[in-house]
Amino acid sequence: MQAIFFDHDGTLVDTEPVWAAAKAELAAEHGGVWTEQDTLDCLGLSMKFTLDRLRERGVDLPDSEMNDALVAKVHSALATQSVEFLPGIAPLLEQIARADIPAAVVTNATTAIAQRTANAAPAGVFRAVIGNEQTTHPKPDPQPYLLAAQKLDVDPALCVAIEDSPSGVRSASAAGMRVIVVPGELQVPDELGDARFKHEELSVEAISALIP
Repeated sequence: MQAIFFDHDGTLVDTEPVWAAAKAELAAEHGGVWTEQDTLDCLGLSMKFTLDRLRERGVDLPDSEMNDALVAKVHSALATQSVEFLPGIAPLLEQIARADIPAAVVTNATTAIAQRTANAAPAGVFRAVIGNEQTTHPKPDPQPYLLAAQKLDVDPALCVAIEDSPSGVRSASAAGMRVIVVPGELQVPDELGDARFKHEELSVEAISALIP
């Protein structure tokens, strides 16, 4: 195995409630209502999809202004919080550090927030962060994972991605990677992915076993 790639929200951390609250607040400021179903509909998809949905909910702003307003709310909410990895992730990252296996974060979400999470990992674990600023074709397109593999100079076929959403699994699979599905807000169809683990069950040994 040459590298391990991680999705962000729902895989490493759970900042989705912060994002959902920010979207609801922004919609309310413009006289609209952001619902739980809106949040579910946007999970794992591009920021552009979210911005379009916010516009449908009454936020009459250009994409760039809407994005900046949303990200500012999330940054403000996270500023007083420490990064809390999902159960099982912190010890896995320690294992990866000891094994000196390259890793990267690959997300459709904001690069800066993903980088904040990456910075909380053991030094040197995350050698690249691919977020919305680095890609033109977000998940489920394979571009984010192909770009991550290029950044780490590894063969996608010899890498494993860990994902919790259908679009993310499709993206990594289309890039030629083996994919581990972990539980998330959305049900991932049984035919997608190569293995399924709970976050707490992940280990370097289990992940490595997916590469012949």
